[in-house]
Amino acid sequence: MLPVDTLDTALVTGASTGIGAAYADRLAARGHPLVLVARNREALDTLAARLSREHRVKVDVLPADLTSSAQRAEVERRLREDEAIGTLVNNAGASVAGGLAEARLDDVEAMIGLNVVAPTRLTGALLPRLLARGRGSIINIASALAIAPELSVGAYAATKSYLLTYTLSLHKEVNGRGVQVQAVLPGITRTAIWEHAGKDIDSFPEHMIMEVDEMVDAALAGYDMGELVTVPSLPDGEEWNGYDEARRRLFPELSRSQAADRYKSDIPEDA
Repeated sequence: MLPVDTLDTALVTGASTGIGAAYADRLAARGHPLVLVARNREALDTLAARLSREHRVKVDVLPADLTSSAQRAEVERRLREDEAIGTLVNNAGASVAGGLAEARLDDVEAMIGLNVVAPTRLTGALLPRLLARGRGSIINIASALAIAPELSVGAYAATKSYLLTYTLSLHKEVNGRGVQVQAVLPGITRTAIWEHAGKDIDSFPEHMIMEVDEMVDAALAGYDMGELVTVPSLPDGEEWNGYDEARRRLFPELSRSQAADRYKSDIPEDA
């Protein structure tokens, strides 16, 4: 379960709406005090008041734009110094309109700052303390596009591939040291990210669109099962295991002293 000590505080980024707000609700229902991080102070205050009232837990708000190094530093400081925080949900994320040739570079840079730099820095701020005490949780909200970039355009999928790879590396480092990590790979989920990116979610077939509550409940069920990677819509978990095993079978072949024969000319050297 998430995590053993119900007194641990969970810090959730992108908590004002959508997936982050749903995580905040579910964690509060489990008895966890919360620190909610997002840009919209008013939305955070409204959510915090409701969660405190309904679940009788302490809820702090920490308004911050995680693309701003100065504002992100305040969140990092809270993670380093607040001994009560034992769970981090890296949920804040953004997409941008247009493909690689059309998107505004400043927008792409801001997206990378939010999707890649922020979770990396926040995890780095919290991780030493979790390892020192021997328990804690880090949940990274990636995307199914992390393993299917051909289904999208632009750099968004690449940022989510980073988050998946980062989680796998993190797991290798903390495995057996009391810190549990999880990467969540949602498919198309009904959140405001589509509108912000100038995309119409209703242009997708209805059977492909998952509601936020359904997604978060599945992700938490996967966490409770101890999954390192959770794909909420994947019917058979063995399909992921097969994918992962195929990837791992490549390991012995990835670094050798000589190039593979298929890259060498078949023309004799003395010809």
